[in-house]
Amino acid sequence: MTDTSEHDTPSIKRHLPLIIICGVALIGFFTLRDYLTFDTLRDNRDALLAFRESNYVLMVLAFVTIYFVIVAFSLPGAAVASVTGGFLFGLWAGTVFNVIAATLGATAIFLAARAGLGKTLSAKLDASDGVVGKLKAGLQENEISVLFILRLVPVVPFFIANLVPALVGVKFRNFVATTFLGIMPGAFVFTSIGVGLGEVFDRGEQPDLSLLWAPHVIGPLLGLAALSALPIVIKAFNGSKGV
Repeated sequence: MTDTSEHDTPSIKRHLPLIIICGVALIGFFTLRDYLTFDTLRDNRDALLAFRESNYVLMVLAFVTIYFVIVAFSLPGAAVASVTGGFLFGLWAGTVFNVIAATLGATAIFLAARAGLGKTLSAKLDASDGVVGKLKAGLQENEISVLFILRLVPVVPFFIANLVPALVGVKFRNFVATTFLGIMPGAFVFTSIGVGLGEVFDRGEQPDLSLLWAPHVIGPLLGLAALSALPIVIKAFNGSKGV
C-alpha cells in the first residue's frame, strides 16, 4: 500500500501542471467568455489609451502578461487580445508583443503536457513497432516542416498545435522556433485589424475577423504551408524512387 502510494505521488506531481491548465481553461470558458470581448474593449478603450500614454512600459508588461495567461490556460479571448495589441501599440510593435506573448503561452502548455502525458506517451511511441513506429520516425525526420504546417494552417486550433507536439515528443527548441516564426503571419493580420479598431468602434460596428479567410490573406498562408510541406514531399518522392 505504501509503495503504491509513493509510486503514484511523482506521477501526480508530473501531471499537475496540465491538470491545472485544463481546470482553469474549463472554469475560464464559463466565467470569462462574456468579459474578454470586443464590447469590453470598446467600453474601456479611453481608459486603456490614457494609461498607455502615461505608463507605456507598464502597459506593455500588463498586456503581454494577460495575453500569456490567456494562451497558457487556453482561455477565451485570444483573438480579442491579438487585435487589442494592434489597437494599443500599432502594427509593428503590436505584432512583436502578440508573437512574444503567444509564444510564451504556447511554450507553457508544451512544457506542462510534456512533463505529464507527453513523457509517458512519447516513451511508448519510441518503443512501438509497425505503423505507429514508422509514423513516429517520420515525424522526427520531418519535425520542423510538420510544426510549421500546424502553425500556418488556420484550421488547426492553437491549443491542439501546442498540445500534440508535446505528446509525440518533438524537440523543445524546434517547437519554440517554429511557434515564434510560424504564428507571425497570422499575428500580423490580427494586429492590422486592431490598428483601425478605433474607427470601427466609432461607427458602432464590430471588427471583421473573417479577414483571415479573405483570398489575399489565406492564399499566402496556404502557400507558406505548402512550402513547409515541400521537404516532406521531396523526401517521399526520393524514397519511392529508391524502392
